[in-house]
Amino acid sequence: MRLVDVVDYLKGSVIYGITMDIGDVFEIIIIAFLVYYILVWMKATRAWLLLKGLLVIGAFLLLAYMTDMSTIIWLARNVIGFAVIALIVVIQPELRHALENLGRRNFLPAGLFSDAARREQEIFSEKTIGEITKACVEMGKMKTGALIVIEQKESLKDYERTGIEVDGIVTSQLLINIFEHNTPLHDGAVIIRENRITSATCYLPLSENSGLSKELGTRHRAGVGISEVTDSLTVIVSEETGKISLAYGGELERNLNAEQLRERLQVMLNNKTLNDQSESKRKWRGRHKVKKK
Repeated sequence: MRLVDVVDYLKGSVIYGITMDIGDVFEIIIIAFLVYYILVWMKATRAWLLLKGLLVIGAFLLLAYMTDMSTIIWLARNVIGFAVIALIVVIQPELRHALENLGRRNFLPAGLFSDAARREQEIFSEKTIGEITKACVEMGKMKTGALIVIEQKESLKDYERTGIEVDGIVTSQLLINIFEHNTPLHDGAVIIRENRITSATCYLPLSENSGLSKELGTRHRAGVGISEVTDSLTVIVSEETGKISLAYGGELERNLNAEQLRERLQVMLNNKTLNDQSESKRKWRGRHKVKKK
C-alpha cells in the first residue's frame, strides 16, 4: 500500500466526518452494538476459535496484498465464495442456538401487555420445590449422582422421547429411587414438568463452553448444555463429591446448600412477572459467572 493511498484515505475520512448527520451516528452505534454482541456470543462457543483462525488468515492475506503477491490474492478472491458457505456449515449449530435465543427474548416493555405476560398460576408448588430440595440433599449425602431438568416455558418433549416415560408426582422418595445406583433408570436425566416427573434416563446435549472447569464431568456438562439451548433449570448432584449445582441460562452455580437451592428454585420457578424474571436473571449472572479454572 502506497503512502499516497493512505493520505487519500485520511482526506476522505475527514470529509466524511464533516458531512455526517444524525442518521449516520445512529447507524454507527447500531453496527457497533451488533458487532459487540456477536463477539460476546462467539466468546462462549467454538466460533471464537474459528474467529482466531480467520484473523490469522486475514493477516496473511493483508500481508500478501501489501507485498503484491498477485497469485495468492487471485486465489483468495476465487475461493472466498465457497469459504463463506463452508463457514456457515461449520458454525450451523451455534447459529441455530443464537437465533433461538434471539427468538426467546422479549423486546416489549415490561407491563405493556401485563395481563398476557403474567403467568396466572405457579409452575411449581412449594411442596414440589421442597421435595426436589430434600431429594438432592439426601442424594448428596449418599454421593448419588443426579441430573434433574425442570421445564419452564420451552417444551422439553424432544428430550423426553430419548428416555422412559414415568409420569409420576414429584416426591423425594421417587427421585432417590430413580437415581439409586444399579437401577434401570439411574443413568441419564429426569425431566420435570409442572409438578410431575415425565421421563427418566433422558439424553441431553453436552455443553461445549470452554470456560467450564476441567474437573466437571459429563453430568455437569449435560446440565449446562440443556440450559444453553432451552430456558430450563437443571439441578445436578455430583457423584464424586455429593455437592449440588444449578445450571440456568448456560451458567453454573456450584456448592449449594439446602437453603440456597430452595431459594434459587423459588426465585426462578414461582409465579413472577417478566420484569421479576429479568431482574432475577440479571442478579444470577452478576453473582455466578462460570469461571475458567
